[in-house]
Amino acid sequence: MDVTFNIMNFTKPDSLFNYGMKVSIYSEKMAESGSGWFKGGERISYYGNGIRKDINYYSKQYYTCSFTYKFLHDDDTVFFAYCVPYTYSDLMQDIFEIESDPARKAICSRRTLSKTLAGIDCDMLTITEKGGFEEMKAKKAVVISARVHPGETVGSWMMRGVLNFLTDPVNEEAKLLRKHFVFKVIPMLNPDGVINGNYRCSLAGCDLNRRW
Repeated sequence: MDVTFNIMNFTKPDSLFNYGMKVSIYSEKMAESGSGWFKGGERISYYGNGIRKDINYYSKQYYTCSFTYKFLHDDDTVFFAYCVPYTYSDLMQDIFEIESDPARKAICSRRTLSKTLAGIDCDMLTITEKGGFEEMKAKKAVVISARVHPGETVGSWMMRGVLNFLTDPVNEEAKLLRKHFVFKVIPMLNPDGVINGNYRCSLAGCDLNRRW
């Protein structure tokens, strides 16, 4: 059965959906046979729908994303997302795997940067080759962060790759970077928003990217 979906509350005037990007889809029936999230949907379009917004906002109207999906199984539950989810639990699992590897743990330490409004740890990882005081003092610092906006899950997938690379104990490029730099990595700046399913804001309803 083909069903067309119209999501009508987007605010940006253009989208990657107009340039070939597909919808992220998860089918419980398909997952039973080993399939996870996949890209799909047909007749995808993104366009202004004429519904007016507050004229003081940078976008003066809402935009609609429209797509058609063919349901392949009866009694199925299907989830649709802008991109594949990455949860706070996923992050904890990724950090656990780093800390469970003695070679990676030797070049990566974790501490709590702050507590969130909900009392969740906002973790910061320090990644570098260990050395003496003067050697460490001479290194430049690099700060990398992700997920200040909870809905931007693509940032977490990129961060997963960054962490895997920077903590790789045998990669020569990673070794060279750790020799000359100290990496301060905050992989999830807004864990409250991620856990509670917010798209852009914190538990206080604030865009943390505007609150530094």
